[in-house]
Amino acid sequence: MENTIERREFLESWGGISTLIGINALYEAGPIFVLHQFLLDNGEQLGRLHLYLRDALLPALAREAGGAQIVLEATVAAHQPQVILLQEFSELAAWRETMLKLKRDQVLAAANSTWDRQGPYLSHSVSLLAATDYCPPVIASSETQRLFEMRVYQAPSEWQMNGVHERFAGPEIPIFHRCGIEPILYASTIAGPQMPNLTYLIPFESLAAREAAWTKFQADPDWHRARQKSIEDHGYTPRVITISLFKAAAYSPVK
Repeated sequence: MENTIERREFLESWGGISTLIGINALYEAGPIFVLHQFLLDNGEQLGRLHLYLRDALLPALAREAGGAQIVLEATVAAHQPQVILLQEFSELAAWRETMLKLKRDQVLAAANSTWDRQGPYLSHSVSLLAATDYCPPVIASSETQRLFEMRVYQAPSEWQMNGVHERFAGPEIPIFHRCGIEPILYASTIAGPQMPNLTYLIPFESLAAREAAWTKFQADPDWHRARQKSIEDHGYTPRVITISLFKAAAYSPVK
């Protein structure tokens, strides 16, 4: 019988449990998203990575795990070229079980060996994100490629991070929607950098649509009231905001 890894036991093995116990469990109630970040060198690495993801890794993950898949290439980010892959799993144990199955997949192993011998990236990092209870289902789409904005809001404490979640779960999302901002993912990093944080991903039809939506949002009086109340209740948060822009890969199931 295979051993199952409880979420708390797994996180303790990462050494991160002390930074997690203050997050309200209501805000980490959804499925798990594994975020792969590939930082690449200029040259052939980008093309080789896209071929590997399209022809080998994504099909293998689809067979074993199902769940939403998002592949994005950076257009404005701290490092370029850069590609991120978000893969959905029903729970943490499903991710671990899938990884064990993929290690035994001979077709994937052959593709990985060929790709890996070519010097495939400068660095590869993995983070685990728990979808929030207010995160909508991520639905695969065959629409025209869109622009995606990823925002990471980091707070200096769990107490203040809970305040960010409270604001989003309460007044902020309805304000977003009426301003044309409709994130498809809201998640809390449970193992990775910049913790505690809220990571969310927003598709836009164009840069002009993004500019118009944020301009409308910043001028919304309800937003200013919600922000002021959040500051009064939980202090000024978040302290660190990381914003990156991406385009969906042509083969990304969500684009």
